[in-house]
Formats: sequence, C-alpha cells, structure tokens
Amino acid sequence: MKTPRHSPMVAETERHWQALARQRRIYTGLGLVLLLMALAGSLWFANETNAGKFWDRLPHLFDFFGDMIPRDGWEIWRALFDLESPYADGSLKYDYPVGRVWLTDNFYMPEYVFKMIETINIAVVSTIIGFTFGFLLCFLAAANLTTRGWLRSFVRRFLEILRAFPEIVIAGFFAAILSLGPVPAIIAVAIHTIGSLGKMFFEVVENADMKSDEGLRAVGGNWVERVRFGMVPQVLPNFLSYTLMRLEINVRASTIIGAVGGGGIGEALRLSISRGHEAKTIAIVLLLLLTVTGVDQLSAWLRRRVVGEQAFESGYGEALT
Repeated sequence: MKTPRHSPMVAETERHWQALARQRRIYTGLGLVLLLMALAGSLWFANETNAGKFWDRLPHLFDFFGDMIPRDGWEIWRALFDLESPYADGSLKYDYPVGRVWLTDNFYMPEYVFKMIETINIAVVSTIIGFTFGFLLCFLAAANLTTRGWLRSFVRRFLEILRAFPEIVIAGFFAAILSLGPVPAIIAVAIHTIGSLGKMFFEVVENADMKSDEGLRAVGGNWVERVRFGMVPQVLPNFLSYTLMRLEINVRASTIIGAVGGGGIGEALRLSISRGHEAKTIAIVLLLLLTVTGVDQLSAWLRRRVVGEQAFESGYGEALT
C-alpha cells in the first residue's frame, strides 16, 4: 500500500506547525526554569529575613492548627451561643456570657451573631452606595452614549482611581481620620465598589442594543430620556446580577477590614487568634463559613431570578454562578 503524498501546501503547513510546536516547548521549558529560579530565590529571601530560621521552623508549619483544638468539643458551641462554660476560671478565655447582647430582659443575641450581622450590614450598605454611584457614572463612561471624549475619559480615570487601592488600604487611611469602627470600613468598601461596579456597568452599556436609543433619538428624545427608556430596561438585569455578585465579595472584604479595626466579626476573630482562645476562634470560623456559604447561595438564587434560568444554560450564565 502506497503512502499518500501530500501537496506542497499541506507539507509546508505541517512543517510550520511542527516549528511552532518546538518553539512552544522551548518557551514552556524556559518558563518552568524561570519559575523554579524565582521560587528558589523567594525561599532564600524568606530564610534570610527570618535570620536563617525558615527551614528550621518549616516542620512546625501546622503546629498552629494543633494548638487551636479546644479541650472540649462542646466549648465551640458554648462560645458560639454565649453559654456558661464548666471551665470558667474568671479569665477572658471562657467568659462567653459576657459578650451577650441583650435585646430584652429575657432574650439575648449571641455576641458573634451580632458581630456577623454588623459585618453583613457593612457589606450591604457599601454595596448599595457602590451600586448607586456606579449606576450614575457608568452611562457617562460608555462610548456609545457619551460622545464627549474628555468627559468619558475623565469618568473612566476616576473609576480607575477608586478601584486602584485595596479596601484595607483605604480603610486604614480613613481609620486614622475617623477612628476605628464600621464607618471607615463602609467608606473603604463603598469606594472600591463604586470603581468596580462602574467599570462592569459601562461595559454592559457599551454592549447593549442601540436600536431603542436610535428610535428615541429619531422622535426627539434627549439624553436622559434615551438612557431612562432606551438603555436602563435592557441593562438593569445585568446590573443587578453584578451587584449581587459584588455583595458576596464585600462580605469577605468587610471581614478582612474588621480584622484591622473596622468592626464586625473580623475584629473578634483577630482578638481570639492573638489571645489563643481556641473555642472562640473555631466558633467564629464556623460562623463565617456558614454565613459566606449562605450569602453565596442566596445571591446565586437571586441572580437566577433576576437574569432568568435560560441565561444560566449558556457559558455566560454559568460564569455568573
């Protein structure tokens, strides 16, 4: 049986493909070598900055988790619900009932539940502020609605500045001005949310169908009327979907900011870890895990209700989950 002969064009294509494959393998090998060199340099730097103790302490990496195991498994639930501990000795380690938040004379809310609600409130208020200002600014940043290049460029640069710094940096700046508490946390998360949502919103606007805008323009509609009646109805479901997704991120961000003095559950977590209170630490981590999971599931369900189940049958819908 004779081997089929390829045409010169096919042979040339195959040679070109083989050359590209060799080039890709060479680049992959060089990339791995550079990665290993960077990793080795990082480990060397870590060892030098730790006075040569990095490798000595490496076997003790997981000792922290062992130290966080409470003496009694029921202590986790006592810490979570502010119940009396049989090991109470007057120290802060077992003073669970002290943190009770009394709502009435006979009914109280556990301290960590109260602080978790405070963290969620920080995230919700920040998201509402971010949605409001991101909504107002996104139409000015969209190229298909704002013809003045200087105005569009100014709004886009402004949004870039707002999201350029991490929330924790902004929170530290405002904490130095306004003192510790939830207010600096709200301002920090809200500022970053405005920049992030504003960018996502104007990208949605730029990809919207312009037929309704052209119709309103033809009958004499002004810019506000074109945005209100031609653009908002078709982009609002995506806006709400992105906002709910951002709410999930803000719950986590509010927890992290709380650890540096922003109030909420993050501050309680930092204190319990630094003081070596095992049961309190695990109780807070468990509450955080349940809360974040619940917020994620609720947000995903709301996004499905807003966007529609059919959107989640495609890759775009799956990406939103």
